[in-house]
Amino acid sequence: MSPRLAADLLVLVHLAFIVFVVCGGLLVLRWRRAALLHLPAVLWGVWIEFSGGICPLTPLEQNLRRQAGDAGYGGSFVEHYLIPVIYPGELTRPLQLFLGLLVIAVNLGVYGWLARRLRNRPCPKA
Repeated sequence: MSPRLAADLLVLVHLAFIVFVVCGGLLVLRWRRAALLHLPAVLWGVWIEFSGGICPLTPLEQNLRRQAGDAGYGGSFVEHYLIPVIYPGELTRPLQLFLGLLVIAVNLGVYGWLARRLRNRPCPKA
């Protein structure tokens, strides 16, 4: 597999992971065991945002792009691919914290709704 194709596939995997972090709680509504994968993913995503860190997939993608003869880019995956689409300008620290809080809020809402649904469910008859 060429480094360019590997980098492109890695971008898709990275994007899928971000979507899973933000919206994966909806899968838990259907398949409760999905929480075993989703909750650690949420913790990782929030930690990356709050710590100001960069996901290890980003330098891997940048390295693959350089191997393919492309120019790498600075910053994070979110800064390079998502923020320019969603927000104009640079990714600031307050915006990064806001994105982390947004991930928490969305998932607390989904898991809270699931907990209420399970709590209000009638007990099975013995």
